[in-house]
Amino acid sequence: MKPINLNHARKARTRAETKAKADENAVRFGRTKAQKVLEAAQAKQASDRLSQLKFDDE
Repeated sequence: MKPINLNHARKARTRAETKAKADENAVRFGRTKAQKVLEAAQAKQASDRLSQLKFDDE
């Protein structure tokens, strides 16, 4: 049986727990690419609409 370094084992376990938590949060709070594209298009459309409604002071 080969001896193990407990510091390496502890750090590996912590990394695995952190990765699992990150994956869970990505599923819970993340947005899909389609959602990001849709929101960007809606923001651009709203910006364009506001630009059309501005008055020019000349």
